[in-house]
Formats: sequence, C-alpha cells, structure tokens
Amino acid sequence: MSWNDTAGFRLRDEWPVPGEGTFRTILEARARRDPEHPICIWEGGQLTIGELHAKSTRLANAFLDLGLKKGDLVALMLDQHAEHIVALYACAQIGLMRTSVNVSAKGDYLALLLADAKPAAIVAETGYRDVLGAAMAAYPVRHTIWNEPGESGALKALIAGGADTPPAIAAAPDDPLVVNYTSGTTGAPKKFTRSDRVLQIGSIGCLLIGDMEPGDVWLFWEPLYHGAGHQTVFAAIMEKVTLALVPRFSASQFWDQARRYGATKIHYIGGILPILLKQPARDNDRDHKVKIAWGAGCPADIWEEFETRFGVEVHEGYGLSEVANYVTINSGGPRGSIGRPLPWFSVRLVDDADRDVPPGDTGEIVVKGKQPGYTSASLNKVRTTTADGWIKTGDLGRFDADGYLFFTGRKSDSLRRRGENISAWEVERIVARHPAIEECALVGVDSGLGAGDDDLKLFVKLKPGEALEPLALIQWCEGKMPYFQIPRYVAFTDDFPKTPSQRIRKAELSRALTDCWDMNATGYTLRR
Repeated sequence: MSWNDTAGFRLRDEWPVPGEGTFRTILEARARRDPEHPICIWEGGQLTIGELHAKSTRLANAFLDLGLKKGDLVALMLDQHAEHIVALYACAQIGLMRTSVNVSAKGDYLALLLADAKPAAIVAETGYRDVLGAAMAAYPVRHTIWNEPGESGALKALIAGGADTPPAIAAAPDDPLVVNYTSGTTGAPKKFTRSDRVLQIGSIGCLLIGDMEPGDVWLFWEPLYHGAGHQTVFAAIMEKVTLALVPRFSASQFWDQARRYGATKIHYIGGILPILLKQPARDNDRDHKVKIAWGAGCPADIWEEFETRFGVEVHEGYGLSEVANYVTINSGGPRGSIGRPLPWFSVRLVDDADRDVPPGDTGEIVVKGKQPGYTSASLNKVRTTTADGWIKTGDLGRFDADGYLFFTGRKSDSLRRRGENISAWEVERIVARHPAIEECALVGVDSGLGAGDDDLKLFVKLKPGEALEPLALIQWCEGKMPYFQIPRYVAFTDDFPKTPSQRIRKAELSRALTDCWDMNATGYTLRR
C-alpha cells in the first residue's frame, strides 16, 4: 500500500484526487474492482458496491425519465435504510442537487424550507405524508415519490424499473450536489451548497482523521439526513470499508452494537462521548474491536477519560458547514487540539480588526480554500467572508508553538457579566463533570443592567436516579471556576431540544426568570 505525504498528511495513492473525477466515476471504478464488497450491513441485510452502483444507476435513469435534469433540486425525507443511500448516489450520478430534510420537520418550519429550496421532486416515507401534504399546500412540488414499508411503493418501483445503461447526463466536479440548511444551535439555520469536489475533500478528511484502512467497519448511527451522515456515506466509497447501519444513536446499546458488527472505528459529534461516559461502567467496557473514535467537539478532559475507560484513541477535528466537514484534524498531536489544517485549506487567527494574533493568543478562526472551489458556497444574505476571501467562522481558537490549533469557544456563545467575558463552553464543560449531571447548557439572560450585561442561567439534566439541590451545585462550582462564571439561575429539565448531531438548541431554551431557582433570592453569597 503506497502513500503520498501532503503537508504532513499521508494520502493513499489509491484514494481519488479531489476534482480529477466525480462520485459517479469513483463508484463505477469501485463496482468494477470489488462489486461483492458490502458497503453497508444492517440487521438482516447488506448492500454491496455492485448493488449500490446498479440500483443508483437505475434510479438516476428513472429520475431523468420523469423529466428531472441536472441542476434540479430533489428533497429527501427518508429514514435510515439502503434506499436512502441509493437515492444519495443516484442524485450524485446525474448532478441533481439534493437537500436532506430532517424527519422531525413539520408545520411552518417545513413549509418555509420547501418554499425556500423549491424542489422539483420530493422522495419521502409515506409516514410523513400528512406533514408534507400540509407543507406542500403552500408550495406545490412537481413530483412526489413515496417510499412504502416493505417491498412496495413508488421509490422501489423506480429503482427496479430504471434503465441499466449509464445515464446520459453526468455531474461535473464543480457542479453543486448539496443544498443544505445547518441545524443552528444558537440562531437561524444557514444555507450553503457543496460541489462534488468539496464532498470529495470532506470524504478524504474522514479517511485521514480516522486512519481508515481496508477492512475497517464503521458503526454508523448518524442520521442520513444530517451532513455528517451523508458525508460518511460518500467517504465509505473511497476505501474498502463497511458501514454497520443502526436505526439511531443509543447510548445504552452503543457498545453492544459495536461488538455485534465487529466495528473498528466509531464517529462522534458534539456531546456523544460525554453521553457514553455517563453510562454505568461495565466489566466489558474494553471488550470490543474499536480502535479509533473520530469526530469533533471533544474537550481534553473527556478525551482522556474516554481513552482510559474504553481503550479507544480519540482523533479530534474541526469543520464547519461554510467550508467542509473537516478543515483541521488531529491524529497523533497533543490532546485537546483540533489539529492542523488539511492540505486544501489555510487557517488564521485574527482579532476584531482582522489582524493576525501571535501564537498562544486567542483569536477568531478564519479559513480560506487554497484554490477556488475548495469550500462550500454560501447562499446566505448576510455574508461572513472578508474582502480578500477569508471565511469568518465565529469560532475562537489559539495556536500553540508547534502550529496545533486549539478550540476555545464561540464568539456568539460568549457572554459578558459585570465587565467579565465568559465562554459558555468553558462553564458547561466544567459543570458537566459533576457526577449527578448528564448534560447542561448555559445561556445569558437579562440582568436588568442594560444591553451588554448578562446574568447566567444554567439548564441541567440529571442522570437517571440522581438528585441535586441547586445550592449544592453552586457550592460545588465555587472551587472549580471564578465567581463571575457561576450561574445565578438554575433550571432542571427532563430533556433538551437537540439537533440531529445531538447538539443542544440553545435558541429554544427559556430565558424566563420565573421558572428556575435564583441564587440571589436565597441570600447566598459566593466566595471570591
């Protein structure tokens, strides 16, 4: 097996060079080389490379027979199954743009999304017929293709009935394949497109961060309608790996599923690793084949605890919708770092005047593709790009002396209390260490002192069977953080509103001051 060392990253010669081909040509080559290799397995079934190529080809031709053409948009509102994967590749083969719809979408949200996306066709489960019917009353869609349970339904008929010949239309490397709406945690969703080339870059980023090798099995829990889900599906075609498809993320079943399928690599986002650590310890916590957990959003203390308990290396990365799934990756660097830039990107840290900050200082992360076409294309009305083309991420970080980047928080998640700047991310990562707490989230609320000054409200979800008094939590915090970071208000919740990647939707958390415990009302004074 041979490698190409590019900017310190070892790219296998067998991997495609982004832009030299397309996912259609990559799939065709894989189907010729090893058609019997299972790209996806699940309880009771599998999908081979050859089957994926044949079925996606037939569906692509069926789409063309319906009158769809390159550049038209298809909305997918499908569950976790092989037909969803086939539909993703069918769209990619012929340059149909695709937007994936969260299966929980409904009401005005769904209606507004369809009105904005303007799909020429929708492919959906019949179980979503009612919510889609209401949404399409405001925006009629030319073609609605239903997927029935079992072996019936229009989608399966198209997959079975389309021509086996290569489709007459093909995507080019810089044709947009994706129109996606991010699952914003602090505000409105953002809209962007990704080309075939950008999806290829993101796929190779997945292979690099996970040290992927032939024969690897990835436990695949991510929703296919989420960016990380379909990016993983496209990455899997570039290496001889297998996706072990499970219906959804389950903390209690996670390691049993990994053992059942012989998983060697697992993916995480956001709070997944802390949630797994909150599960009761078992004697067989290390009884599995998993070698590497790869993803983004893991603090250094969680990183160390996860590796120690489960015997799995953590490989941390950083990416964003406006650029690519991975911009930096850390494979073998210092714990807590999000790594170094991939060879397609340049990364800087700047102050509020867009001046570079020195190593060790915190600044906003800004990113630029080294060539045109290396990043997503924003479709937002509010631009976040500088005059010279640097994408302002809204994230904060610092470089160490060796060029490793460390994430330090969100600019929009920074609060100001009595003149002190506070990172919600820093407070949350400490509070989450409390043995009774499963998850938490910190938001700013009205302090009564005017704009620019916040009081802090902490939302807490306790572990099952645990009890915790608010004052006891505050006293626990006193020895672990400065007084100005300690919340005034504490609210307990049974569950948090979540994005598909399990991030908490802070915009949906109540800013009311009457539904929570108030430290000031108790007369308690913090130690300083």
